[in-house]
Amino acid sequence: MLQIETWKRVLIWAVLALGIVLSLPNAFYTRVEQHNDAVAAIEKGADTEENQGLAAQWPDFLPSGLVNLGLDLRGGAHLLAEVKVADVYAARMEALWPDVRDVLRPERETVGTIRLLPSEPGELRVRISEPAGMPRALELVRGLAQPVVSLTGAGSTDIQVRAEGDQIVVTLSEAEQLATDERTMQQSLEIIRRRIDEVGTREPTIQRQGEDRILIQVPGIGSAQELKDIIGTTAQLTFQPVVGSTDNPDTAPGVGNEILPYLDREGTYAILEQAPVVTGEELVDAQPSFDQNGRPAVNFRFNPAGARKFGDYTADNIGSPFAIVLDGEVISAPVIQSHIAGGSGIITGNFTIEESTNLAVLLRAGALPAGMNFLEERTIGPELGQDSIDAGKVAATVAMVAVVLFVIASYGFFGFVASVALTFNMLLIIAILSLIGATLTLPGIAGIVLTIGMAVDANVLVFERIREEARTAKGPARAIELGYDRAMSAIVDANITTFFGAAILFMLGSGPVRGFAVVLMIGIVTSVFTAIYVTRLFIVMWFERKRPRSIEI
Repeated sequence: MLQIETWKRVLIWAVLALGIVLSLPNAFYTRVEQHNDAVAAIEKGADTEENQGLAAQWPDFLPSGLVNLGLDLRGGAHLLAEVKVADVYAARMEALWPDVRDVLRPERETVGTIRLLPSEPGELRVRISEPAGMPRALELVRGLAQPVVSLTGAGSTDIQVRAEGDQIVVTLSEAEQLATDERTMQQSLEIIRRRIDEVGTREPTIQRQGEDRILIQVPGIGSAQELKDIIGTTAQLTFQPVVGSTDNPDTAPGVGNEILPYLDREGTYAILEQAPVVTGEELVDAQPSFDQNGRPAVNFRFNPAGARKFGDYTADNIGSPFAIVLDGEVISAPVIQSHIAGGSGIITGNFTIEESTNLAVLLRAGALPAGMNFLEERTIGPELGQDSIDAGKVAATVAMVAVVLFVIASYGFFGFVASVALTFNMLLIIAILSLIGATLTLPGIAGIVLTIGMAVDANVLVFERIREEARTAKGPARAIELGYDRAMSAIVDANITTFFGAAILFMLGSGPVRGFAVVLMIGIVTSVFTAIYVTRLFIVMWFERKRPRSIEI
C-alpha cells in the first residue's frame, strides 16, 4: 500500500528544514562574513566597539557557516616561491661544529689545538695544530656520521670527512643532500599550510612544483604582500650564549661568533656564539600570555630533549646573559638567575597583544627550514571573481529554468513535484558545503550546473516506470509504489558509478579539480535523496489528499 511511516516523514522534513537553516547565511554573505571576522577578532583580544557592532549584525543562535569562495570567485593572492634548500646545508654544518669540537677535545695530545676556520656555505673546516694526528682526528669525526634516513640513501652516511693539509673538511654526502632536500620541501609545505590555516584564511591551495618550488594560492587575502608577510616570516627562534655587546656593527666578532642587533635597543648589538644551545625546532607549544607586569608576552615549552639541554645550560651558567633571538634580532638577553628546569619559559619584549598572538602562531607552526625567493606574485581582484560568480549564476539559472520547463512539459504535475525537489536539492548542496567548510570554485559551479541536469535523471526513471505500471490497470496507488520500488536499483547503480568517478577525481586531482569533484559527490547524494524520498513524500501527501482514480503522467 502507498504509505510512508510517520518517523520517516518527520526525518525527511527535518533534513529539509536543516538544509534551509544551514544554507540561510549564504543569502546574507557579506553580513555574516563580517560577523564571523569580528567574533574571531574579539576572541583574540580585539574587543572594540566596532567589532562588537559587526558581531551584532547576525544573531548568535543562527548558524554562521558560509560556503568558502575560491580564488577564482573571491579574488586573493597567488605566489610562486623557490625554497633555498642550500641554506639548510649551511645550518647543518654550523650546528655540527660543537659536536666536532667536543669529540676532538679529549684527544688534544694527539691532534693538538682545534680551531674553527671560515668556511664556504655547506662545509665545515677545522684546523688542528698536529698534522700527524690527522688519521685519528678523521676517525673521530667520521664517528659522528649517522645513517641516511631515506629509501634512496640506504647504506649511506650523512656526512663526508676528508683532510686537506692540516684541515678537516666536513660536508654533507650526496645521499643526505637529496634526503635533506625532500625533508625541507615537505616541512616547508606543512609549515606554510599550518601558518595560513591558523591565521584564519580559508582553503588555500599549496602545492609542490618541481624540485624546489611551491605554489601558494589563498582566497580572501587582500594582496600578495600580505600573504608574503605571513609566509615569509621564518620565525627562527634560537637561544644563544652572549659573548659581549658593541655599538659598532662592523666589529669583528671572532670565528664562531656573530653580531646581531637588539630589537628594542637601537644602535646596540650583541656578540653571540653562532651555535645555539636550543632552537625553536625543539618547541612543542607557544601561547600568548602576559608577564608579571601585565605586558603581552609568549609562554613556551620545549620537548624533553630541548628541556634537558636548556636545563643543563642554565644550571652551568648562572649569572651569565642568555640571548633569545628571533629572526636575526635579539628580543631579550636576560641574565640566568637560577637553574630553569621543566623546559618552559616566557619571552618578553615590547609586544602588542596582536604581535604576541602572531608570534605564538608562528612558533607553534614551526620555523621554515630555509628562506624563500618569490619568483612570481600577483593579486587576483574581487572584480574578476564577481564576474565569475555572475556568470555562474546565469548558467545555473538557465540550467534550472530549462530543466524545470522540460520536466513540467513532459510529466505535468509530477514534473512540478520534481522541480520543487530540485530546489531543495540546491539548498542541501549549499548547506553541506557550508557545514563542512568546503571551497566553491568556478569548476565547482560547473559541478552544480551538472548536478542540476543530472538531478532529474532519477525522477525520469521513476516517472517512466510509474507510466508503465499505470497501463496495467493496477490502480494509481499500486502504480506509484511499484514505480519507485522497481526504479530503485537502476537509480542506485547509475549514481554509484558516477560517485566513484568523482571520488577518483578527488583523490588524484588537486585544486579546482578537487573542488569540482567535491560538489559533484555532494550533488549525487542530495539528488538521490530528493529524487527518491522527497518527491515520494510529496506525491504520497498529494495522493492522500486528492485520492485520484487514475493518474496521467
